[in-house]
Amino acid sequence: MARKHGRLGTPRAAGIAGVVFALLMAAAMILVRLALPGGAGGAEVAVDAGQRSAVRTALALLPFAGISFLWFMGALREQAGEGEDRFVSTVFMGSGLVFVAMLFGSAAAAGTVLDESQQDASFGRLFAHTLLTTYGLRMAAVFIFTTSTIGRRLGVFPRPLVVLGYLAGLTLLVVGADLPWSELVFPAWALIVSLNILLGRRPADSPPAAVA
Repeated sequence: MARKHGRLGTPRAAGIAGVVFALLMAAAMILVRLALPGGAGGAEVAVDAGQRSAVRTALALLPFAGISFLWFMGALREQAGEGEDRFVSTVFMGSGLVFVAMLFGSAAAAGTVLDESQQDASFGRLFAHTLLTTYGLRMAAVFIFTTSTIGRRLGVFPRPLVVLGYLAGLTLLVVGADLPWSELVFPAWALIVSLNILLGRRPADSPPAAVA
């Protein structure tokens, strides 16, 4: 009985965690974009005090974004329950974990712009940009694909949301770093999915089963 009661709150937990992740991730990415508008192409440009402050704030937000994403991912998987496909679920978990690892790795590399050494800052900015946009966003694309597939098979995602997920994943997979501000596609998708979970019908709202 306790197990059943614990599972009823899972959709709400997934929705809240997803919203927190989306907002923190988007805020951090916007701060970095505004502070370092040239991305990898501006690696040789000196960074002033204001830009360092923006990057420092973004780096403070990213660990909490990563933690929220892990909670979001775990709650989504719990929602699938017994109906999950082991193959898709494995890819789902793997892509999510690799994305978080790359997110933290790129954050650590981006921290080098806080160093006064221009040589270290240039290398760190290039490494962080490549790790996040070239590899991290591809893992995010795989996560979107698998989540949309699970949602479609279980019937918990409406068709427009599934189509949106496939389009978002295809955008990140094919375009990636070539599309300006492409890193915001993933948190935007996570926010839409989370709001759908929060505003949608939860198991707790389901009518009680008929007693034979």
